Amino acid sequence: MSIQEWLLLMSHSTCNSQSQLPPALSSLLVEGVAQNTSSGVYAPGVSFFTIVISLYVDDLLVTGSCVQEIEKVKKELMSLFEMSDLGQVSFFLGIEINQSKGEIILCQRKYLSEILKKFKFDGCKSVRTPMNMKEKLVIEETKEEVDERNYRSLVGCLMYLTTSRPDVLFAVNVLSRFLNNPRRSHLVAAKRVLRYLKGTLDYGVLFKSDFEADLVGFADSDCVGSTQDMKSTSGFCFMLGSNCFSWSSKKEELVAQSTAEAEFIATTTAANQAIWLRKILCDLGFNPRIPTQINVDNQAAIAISKNPVFNLMSKFIFKKANKYFISARSFLYGEY
Repeated sequence: MSIQEWLLLMSHSTCNSQSQLPPALSSLLVEGVAQNTSSGVYAPGVSFFTIVISLYVDDLLVTGSCVQEIEKVKKELMSLFEMSDLGQVSFFLGIEINQSKGEIILCQRKYLSEILKKFKFDGCKSVRTPMNMKEKLVIEETKEEVDERNYRSLVGCLMYLTTSRPDVLFAVNVLSRFLNNPRRSHLVAAKRVLRYLKGTLDYGVLFKSDFEADLVGFADSDCVGSTQDMKSTSGFCFMLGSNCFSWSSKKEELVAQSTAEAEFIATTTAANQAIWLRKILCDLGFNPRIPTQINVDNQAAIAISKNPVFNLMSKFIFKKANKYFISARSFLYGEY
């Protein structure tokens, strides 16, 4: 069996279409492989096993459902390209991968230790939370300035850390809003994140084997969390069984005039992500058994999603959120 017949390639965000793949590797995917360019997934029409190759520049991760086929993939790739087999993965792009029976733990302990050492926080006292929720960070033109390059470097390091640390994602999202002309209050808040990370050095993401896992989402909004532009921050996470694998925290582009509107925008953002994730899962051969449920803690947003009709309260929400709007009804009530 040739590589064209069973190769399933899932590329990273730096390689989202076949035109962006290395020419030699792209030539292997021309025939016998179904391509989904929107997700960067290349899948063969084979159902009895799955092979996944994750590509980042010149680094490859090979995994799948059959050990023999994985070895066959590696041997054939090594016959076509000059490469080395480093064995079972334990470290990839700054992420430590600890494998044991039935579970995998992803963490960035080494990378985090280097960050703490770089900013001289390796001996600091830890705190229990990454940020003080009672403190609202704003642009302060009259306050004391700090080294802009140092602040950007710190926030940039923290951004990559959110790959395996969703618990600091919201805090890093807020800090990233002040990369231009940061003030002392912003630097103090960034240092608090480092102090929190110092006490949670071993934290990471745990993945357990779950053969009957369903895709479930959670969405929320802080409702006018940014007092200067009156915009809210939306957040969501998705789980397969007990495994959290997708998360996001981002300021909404629209100014919400009510809690229901802010929550509804967060829900539609999560619904868009759910559609994309379902396509990815289908391309990988894991067809979701049931509609994806998105959990929201706002009754008004749920009511609007359940019955998306125009009325005095909702017509402005639909008009402003038209660019985002995908009714969550299909996910909440089983019509997807």
